[in-house]
Amino acid sequence: MPVSQDDETGLKFPILIGDIGGTNARFAILVDSYAEPKAFPIVQTSDFSTIDQAIQSAILDRTSVQPRSAVLAVAGPVDGDDIALTNCDWVVRPRAMFEEFGLSEIVVLNDFEAQAMAVVALGEEHLEKIGPGRPEPLGSRVVLGPGTGLGVAGLIHACHRWIPVRGEGGHMDIGPRTARDREVFPHIEPIEGRISGEQILCGRGLVNTYRAVAKADGKTPRFTMPAEITAAALEKSDPVAEEALELFVTCLGRTAGDLALVFMSRGGVYLTGGIAQKIIPALKSGAFRAAFEDKAPHRELLRSMPVYVITHPLAALAGLAAYARTPALFGVETAGRRWKYP
Repeated sequence: MPVSQDDETGLKFPILIGDIGGTNARFAILVDSYAEPKAFPIVQTSDFSTIDQAIQSAILDRTSVQPRSAVLAVAGPVDGDDIALTNCDWVVRPRAMFEEFGLSEIVVLNDFEAQAMAVVALGEEHLEKIGPGRPEPLGSRVVLGPGTGLGVAGLIHACHRWIPVRGEGGHMDIGPRTARDREVFPHIEPIEGRISGEQILCGRGLVNTYRAVAKADGKTPRFTMPAEITAAALEKSDPVAEEALELFVTCLGRTAGDLALVFMSRGGVYLTGGIAQKIIPALKSGAFRAAFEDKAPHRELLRSMPVYVITHPLAALAGLAAYARTPALFGVETAGRRWKYP
């Protein structure tokens, strides 16, 4: 049931909600606990030097609604009063926002906490199933999002609440397994001597992988942008792009399977973000599920776990809206991540 503005979050409506990534920022205003979020056009982070400028120009200048509170999900760790994003130059300064926008309270969460909360807020119409498996209604879940970086979060059910588990899982190591992997991996650009998830499983990672496949075969790469590579691969117009996307999908399956084991994700594994939505045909080709399930001696366990692509264009906002409406549904720790005025 929707809750009043006097719920345990202490947030008062209207509430500004925002999902702020390295490339794009998405905002909406939740007028009350019954209304659907009023969304605004997607903001390119590179178009504004600060988040404050973006909020003023792209949101507040376009509506007569004055938010009283804000819940922001950011792509980066929330630590202190100056919250720097990992993959763009914006810095979120909640105390400065009180004066700038007249807000009374601000909560700042990790962006994949919002994605995790979205999993229980979205209906089946926003989920595309990849392969077999049936979800347990209260089973633990995992969310992965290859995008500007690689976001990872868990979601567990305990004490009658859904508890999002944030972390930096996108920086786990990824290594070669097959003979072909061992030909390609030496050409993937490392970071400080190792290949992490983000060196393969994100937009620039796909470019890294494409260049590595080309170099392994002594070929000259034709493309420089992730969208070009995925388009050529799906059209089957470039063999190097096809192999790069298949390796991307395979490594995503391996990583998703590892995380499914860590969280015992009988409630499902959820792929989110624009890249996953664009490569659904490749995810359904078989390589993803084969890699996901290839976890002997637990192959049958992995086969029983469902995988979905989240197709909702504003999934994180849906998660934030669910939290703003029904905070009692979620076990979100806000100590050190909640600011009140003055």
